[in-house]
This record gives sequence, structure tokens and C-alpha cells, in this order.
Amino acid sequence: MAIETLHLSSLVRSPLVDRDGERLGRVEDLIVRLGDVPHPPIAGVVVRIGSRQLWIPVDKIDEIGPGGVRFAGKKVNIQPFERRPGELLLAKDLQARHLINLQGARLIRANEIELARTDGRWEVVGVDPSTRVTLRRLLPRALGRRIKPGAIVDWASIEPFVAHVPTARLRIPYRKLAKLHPAQIADLVEAASHDEGEEIIEAVGQDRELEADVFEELDAEHQLEFIRSRSDPEAARLLATMAPDEAADLLTELDQERRLPVLELLPLAKQRKVRSLLSYHPETAGGLMIPDFLCMDVATPVSEVVEAVRTSTAPPEALSVVFASGPDRRLVGSTPVVRLLQAPPGATLGDVVREDTAHVHPDWDIHAIVRRMSDFNLTVAPVLDEEHRMLGVVTVDDVLELMMPTGWRREYGMSTAAEQ
Repeated sequence: MAIETLHLSSLVRSPLVDRDGERLGRVEDLIVRLGDVPHPPIAGVVVRIGSRQLWIPVDKIDEIGPGGVRFAGKKVNIQPFERRPGELLLAKDLQARHLINLQGARLIRANEIELARTDGRWEVVGVDPSTRVTLRRLLPRALGRRIKPGAIVDWASIEPFVAHVPTARLRIPYRKLAKLHPAQIADLVEAASHDEGEEIIEAVGQDRELEADVFEELDAEHQLEFIRSRSDPEAARLLATMAPDEAADLLTELDQERRLPVLELLPLAKQRKVRSLLSYHPETAGGLMIPDFLCMDVATPVSEVVEAVRTSTAPPEALSVVFASGPDRRLVGSTPVVRLLQAPPGATLGDVVREDTAHVHPDWDIHAIVRRMSDFNLTVAPVLDEEHRMLGVVTVDDVLELMMPTGWRREYGMSTAAEQ
């Protein structure tokens, strides 16, 4: 059995007729109430009769088709249309606007909204982001119907922006964005308008850790765009959840007069780490390093080292390697975590470490860091002071991020709005 489908554009401005086919007015828009269903049903039709804009509930509609809408009642409610909380107008609020395609984490433009009649009711089933639908609207209706649709994106994988609709009282559900990687969410924010980006940031803000991860993935321009609109306590609260090196980088981008007040609002432990990092040039090992790492005495039993890895709050990328020091706290060597797991019972950290001293110093520039990490195949490089005591670690992902050209995600199509 074929499913009856319609394009939204074929309904907007189509005639509203009575049971006898007499014209009463024209269709202005369709109303939906978003919920947890994959395909939201049509709740009603907004029509214009004379100078009045009225609302007709869907149960008073006898027929919806490409030729228009047929009213089933005997009398049209003459009360003017007023949007109720939770309602969206398909043409006014969604058509030609950005939507989030959660499948692949891309922005698409709703150039056309597709409807289908299922089990006797009309539902929103998908979006056509292709530009060919613009041609369909420019042509006479009879010719426009011959323009084939593009690749339809199922509405079940779509999340609309609704911050521009104050009365809707709807926001992007956090649980949907939480399924994406922070880098994917950052790509969406960078591709979106400022208001759309704010709506995404507001949604992930329900999880402070996720919000911090997203901020760390944003480019400097967008980080500043959103942090400048926050008060000093709000900015400090966000920086407190970010990695110290990322927090230090963002703090240096703030206006001069805000840096110290925001810094002084950080928790003392985070404040000390950030102050230490701020003493180095941001493109040196000292500026790039993560001050949280795991360095333990060579005599420590491997079982204790593994437990320390399990309970450590250091970033995962810094914990892929464990470092060993002697009684004088000087670096002795290092070992990947996998070798700890493979060690025999009763072994100590000194039994499994590789006694090498491949390292960098805090004043080394990016070129010297890259040469050292490349020569020794390091994914995590220890940063040592003059006495060969550890100050922090530089990870390969931080090096790559610094070396990539500015705006590389956008240039390579990672964060552009998809218009097929």
C-alpha cells in the first residue's frame, strides 16, 4: 500500500475550502507539537479568512492534499490564532532554517519539509536539504510537482533549533547531544549562527564536564565569542572544569581587565596550575604541557601503580604512559600502561620501565618538540626542569592541534552546513 506524501510548500498558500468545495480562505501554516515520537503529528492548520488569522484543529479537517485543505466543520472558530507553549509552525519556524542532523552531526537547511499520512494521520517524516526544492517553489505548482526531491533526511534523526521561538518553551534535549563526541558538538557550534550556538551550549551546559570538553574543542574565535557574554563567576566556573592548559589558553584571550578577576575566582588548586602555565609562552613545551600526570617511585609495586592509574584524575591522554622517578625525584624512565598490565605478579615499576630520558624542556619551541617526539616515537613527552624533575607532559594531540592551520575543520568541510 503506497504511503501518501506531501511537500509543505505545496500546502502553504493553498486554498481552504468547505465541504462543497467553496473557497473560505487560504492555508498559512501547519502546527506541530514536538515530543518523544520520531515523527510528530500535525496538530492543526493556521488559515487566513479575510483579514483574520485563525486556527483549525486537525480533527476539524476533512482532507489535506496538494490542492488545499477541506474544512469538515460547519463553522470556523473566529478566535484569532495564538501560539500555545510547545507549538511550532512548520513554515515560519522551521522551513529554510538550520536543523541538526544527529546522524553524522551536521547542520542541514530545511529547504523542504516532507509530510506523510500514516494510520490516518499526517506526520512530519523528513526534511529535504537539497537546493532543487527552491526551483520547485519558483515554478507554477503543476510544473513544480515534477521536480524530484533530493535525499530525504528522516525526521527521527533531526533536532530543530527553537531559541528563536520564545513562546515555544522548547530546547534541544541534552540526552541527544550527549551521544555525540565533544568535537562533533563543537563542529556544530562553529557552523551555526551565534544564537544557534548558544542554544547548543545551553543544552550541553546541563553536564558541566561535557560543556568543558566542548569548549576545549572550539576554536579560539568561538571560545571568546561565548565566554565574553558570561559574567566573571560564570567564566570562572567554566574554566574550573576545563583542563589547566586549555583554561590558561582561554584566559589569555580574555580582555586584559578581566583576566585577573576571573583567575582569582578559580579554586586554589586549579589557580596554581593555571598561574604556572601562564608563566610560559603558549607555543613552548611549558605553555603546551599538561601539569597532571603520573610519576611514581621506581620501587612502587606494579599493582599499586595500576590502582593509581585507575583512580587518577589526570586526562586519559596523559595516563597512557606512567613515569618513574628515583629517590631524588629525577626522572628514571617510563612505561606504557599496557606493559604494567602484562607484568608478572610481584613486579615493581622499576622492573618494567624503559630507562630512557627522551624528554623536552619548558622553553623548547614547537619545532624542537616535534623533532624529539618524532625521533623517539613519543605520544607523551615529559617536560623536565634543569634538574630533570618532571613539570608536566606534552601529548601528541596538543602538538597536532597547534600545527594544524587555523580553521582547518571548516576548510576541509568538517563543520559546514550540509546542503545536498
